[in-house]
Amino acid sequence: MTAPLRPPQRRRRHDMRRRQDMRRRRQAAERRGRVGELLAVFWLSAKGWRILARRWRKADGEVDLIARRGALVIFVEVKLRPSLDEAAHALTPWQWRRTARAARSWQLRHAPSCSWRYDAVLLAPWRWPVHLEGAWEEPTR
Repeated sequence: MTAPLRPPQRRRRHDMRRRQDMRRRRQAAERRGRVGELLAVFWLSAKGWRILARRWRKADGEVDLIARRGALVIFVEVKLRPSLDEAAHALTPWQWRRTARAARSWQLRHAPSCSWRYDAVLLAPWRWPVHLEGAWEEPTR
């Protein structure tokens, strides 16, 4: 004798709750990311950088911040984690490739003659931000 199946509506309710929970977590992570980017904007501005764009997106990538000082443009990846070590380990090659694709697109449109580099700003609660200059270099083709 086989056990009776649960009514389908119970499964649907459970799935709906799980989706809602995942959506709430994602929204909370999105808010933390925006706060981190805002802190990075203040930090870079205090260091003399002029912010040109925030969350610049293309279909194949995104750059958290684009800033300029003189003839140098930086494409910044911002990481907010519980510790600075976790923030540093969250910088993955896959993310840098996405950032590089979007950065190339922005550069061709807005500043083809400027020099540029990829930086990162690492953030953790109750710690000063860490600005990693030249955090990543795009491999030559």
